[in-house]
Amino acid sequence: MNSTRGLDPEGSDTAPASRRRGFPLGGAIGALVLVWLSLTPSLLPRGPLFQGVVTGAAAAIGYGLGLAAAALVWWMLQREPGPTPAVVRWGLGIVAVVGTVTVLAWYADWQSDLRSLMGVSGLAWHAYPIIVAISAVVFAVLLAVSRLCWALSRWVGGLLGRVLPPRVAAVLGGVVVAVVAVAAINGVVADVAMSVLNETFKAVNQEDSADTEEPVVPERSGGPGSLVSWDSLGRQGRIFVANGPTPRDLTVFSGKPAREPIRVYTGLDSAENIRAEADLAVAELRRAGGFDRAVLGVATTTGTGWINEPTASALEYLANGDSALVSMQYSYLPSWLSFVVDQERARQAGQALFEAVHAEWDTLPEDRRPQLVVFGESLGSFGGEAAFAGIQDMAARTDGVLFVGPTATNPVWRDATARRDPGSPQWLPIYRDGHTVRFIAGAPDLARPDSAWGSPRVVYLQHASDPITWWTPQLLFQKPDWLREERGPDVLPSTRWIPVVTFLQVSADMAVSTDVPDGHGHTFHADIADAWAAILPPADWTPADTERLRAVLRGTE
Repeated sequence: MNSTRGLDPEGSDTAPASRRRGFPLGGAIGALVLVWLSLTPSLLPRGPLFQGVVTGAAAAIGYGLGLAAAALVWWMLQREPGPTPAVVRWGLGIVAVVGTVTVLAWYADWQSDLRSLMGVSGLAWHAYPIIVAISAVVFAVLLAVSRLCWALSRWVGGLLGRVLPPRVAAVLGGVVVAVVAVAAINGVVADVAMSVLNETFKAVNQEDSADTEEPVVPERSGGPGSLVSWDSLGRQGRIFVANGPTPRDLTVFSGKPAREPIRVYTGLDSAENIRAEADLAVAELRRAGGFDRAVLGVATTTGTGWINEPTASALEYLANGDSALVSMQYSYLPSWLSFVVDQERARQAGQALFEAVHAEWDTLPEDRRPQLVVFGESLGSFGGEAAFAGIQDMAARTDGVLFVGPTATNPVWRDATARRDPGSPQWLPIYRDGHTVRFIAGAPDLARPDSAWGSPRVVYLQHASDPITWWTPQLLFQKPDWLREERGPDVLPSTRWIPVVTFLQVSADMAVSTDVPDGHGHTFHADIADAWAAILPPADWTPADTERLRAVLRGTE
């Protein structure tokens, strides 16, 4: 008994020839349409590699949808598809070639506009054949995988068809293969993949950067008298501790004698768990004299332990070195991978570190407490939020907060954005008339709205073109407000939401989010100076000082 013959949408060796010829036509049309749509404008300029991946994946999805649509049509007509006339095949081929060349020309045009807008060099001519080649490879791989799954489903359905009705067996065959595949991916495959990734990035974590030297001052972790060893800090921790402005740099900038800034950091190998690591960071902060400084900054890192140097050094310039910064590593994985599989550790780390620091800070006499601020970027902003119930809680327990490039999963950010004041767009919301928190894409937005701004102050620095901020699974089937409302200045008017395709495009944009100049995508430098100056302005600080600091931060790119 052949239980699956009547349900094969593409045709097998046992399916009628008319079916094998008829259904791929629907798949080809679906693939062609989604290929064209994948070349429409997105948030960031894309090179040939990621455009090829997006287009290949879109083609595979379109092929499957086309096959399904064709199968549905013939099923409703209660007919078998006949052979496709040669004139139709040739006509489709001509349309495919002419249409694809036309769409690629439009692709080149909007890429040129976007690259000019962001100050990025244009694509070379050879990028286009590379896009086509990569798209073909990705499509072929995905098609082979889908056909393998279909063949397995047919085989399982054939076995079940010996004891079950044919149609029931065919459906169950597909369900069994899908369940086994998902279980394997979530179980064995995921465990093996995570183990390999952790070991790989753990090795990277131990590598030294050429410009990092072991500290010779006690104000730095890993230096003389430190409670943690230099090697235990990890690659990003060593970079953080070894860099930053020196007292001489600060003195030249301010014209006044400066102190050695304190930078405290604990690596993932420093303690047995996150809580113990946070307690060790506080002990190290106490040892270095961090609670005796004028400003104390608590930073949550990204996955690998990275901290954006401009955010840290800008705070040290404002305090003229009378500052202490403390942070800790919680993962070996890169930020984008931690964002997908390890968000809980980021949340735990951000909460544990702030609570440990705040508990120590709270024991000090009020007139001896340093100004306590919190900051983080990307996944670091997600972790940094974890210590707070909301905006008002931030204002109640800190002297200021700066979160840069927030993710769409940040709960406090998401809540404030969803409850933004009427008339303000999603990409740059106003929340409760800007009394406590301001959302900015650039320095001028700090004065938006034109109303009193209380203290403490909270600032979210975000760009309209940053895919890290705007990527969500809802992009698959739901149009976002940032494409429905007034758009940001670096989002092209021609950008449109397309189901599934926009999700693929923004996903690819995430991989190149830092490959654009400051002020676009996920690249943040100069505007951090204005944000900190608004949050913690020194008594004698002037706008001219902010401009000079902006120039300094641009030099850290």
